Amino acid sequence: MDLRDLYQDIILDHGRSPRNFRVLAAPSHFAHGHNPLCGDKVTIFLRLEGERIAEVSFEGKGCAISTASASLMTEIVLNKTLAEAEALFGHFHGTVTSDTASELPDALVEDGERLQPLAGVKAYPARVKCATLAWHTLEAALNGGGPPVPVKTE
Repeated sequence: MDLRDLYQDIILDHGRSPRNFRVLAAPSHFAHGHNPLCGDKVTIFLRLEGERIAEVSFEGKGCAISTASASLMTEIVLNKTLAEAEALFGHFHGTVTSDTASELPDALVEDGERLQPLAGVKAYPARVKCATLAWHTLEAALNGGGPPVPVKTE
C-alpha cells in the first residue's frame, strides 16, 4: 500500500465513521458553518475549561472530506490550549492553501502530521473549502461562542 492509498483510507474511515459526531450537552462555545458552494454544513461544539478545550464535538452533513476533516480536527484539538488550537488551524490552513505551512512547536508536530491525509485537497481548489470548513467554524466558535456565527471559508 502506498502513502496515497493510506491517506485515502484514513479519509474514508473518518468520513464513514466520524469521531466525536454528536451534540455536546452543555457547550460553552459553538458555531455553525456552511459552504454554500457544495452544501456542506457543520456545527462545532466546545466546552472550555479555562484556556483548554475540555470537550469538542460536531454534527452536520457534508462530503467525505468535510466530515473527515471535522472528525480529525476534533480528535486533534481535544485537550489543547486555545493557542495550540490556533497554531494547528494556521498550520492546516497553510498546508491546504499554499506551498508553505506555518511551523509548529515540537509538541504539536505529531498532530500536524496526522492532518497530512487532507493535504492533497490543495490540488483541487473547490475541495479546499470542504477541508477547511470545520476549522473555520472552530475558529468562529473560539472567537464568538454562544449564538450561531456565520462562517466563510475564504
